[in-house]
Amino acid sequence: MLTSQENNALTFIRQYLAQHGYAPKFKEIGLAIGVTSQGTIHRYVQSLEDKGYIERSKGNARGMSLVELPLVSPPVIPLAGRIAAGMPIEAVEDQQELNLAEMFMGPELFALRVTGDSMIDAGILDNDYVIIKKQPVAKDGDIVVAMIDKVEATLKRFKRKSATEVALIPENADMETMVYAAERINIHGVLVGQMRNYR
Repeated sequence: MLTSQENNALTFIRQYLAQHGYAPKFKEIGLAIGVTSQGTIHRYVQSLEDKGYIERSKGNARGMSLVELPLVSPPVIPLAGRIAAGMPIEAVEDQQELNLAEMFMGPELFALRVTGDSMIDAGILDNDYVIIKKQPVAKDGDIVVAMIDKVEATLKRFKRKSATEVALIPENADMETMVYAAERINIHGVLVGQMRNYR
């Protein structure tokens, strides 16, 4: 059983191998999953190796390969119908299934755990998980993962103010919009889904 961050790391490694033909370095894994500590990244990678998901070659920073695991059924839960959040309606069981793999997994998707309350007015709370589609561009109004000065990653609403400036807008009435020179901002992906565990 993988932790959420181990699964994030494995997903990124799988995507990177498919795209480049060789494995990412620890720093690249950390950047993708939002971890800066090399020791923490090493612990995740070591755990993936110990659990049999990857194999590593000693003395080679990119010497990492995936272990072929038996195919398993995709994660599904029963979809029992619809329920109103306003006026009550009958919740009717229709014997369908909700395929979580189709919604939240794919070679272009990755997950991040939210820290802080800058997006609470968009319904994104501290400790929620957001599903991000990896892409380097965004439209005005998209909620994005943006890297500021190639150092600080943040989840904010994106708006291009001019050819030379972009705004990163928090969804929190107590916080102010930050405006940056466009060359300081790199878009790493756009929000496509969200998960919250109430347990």
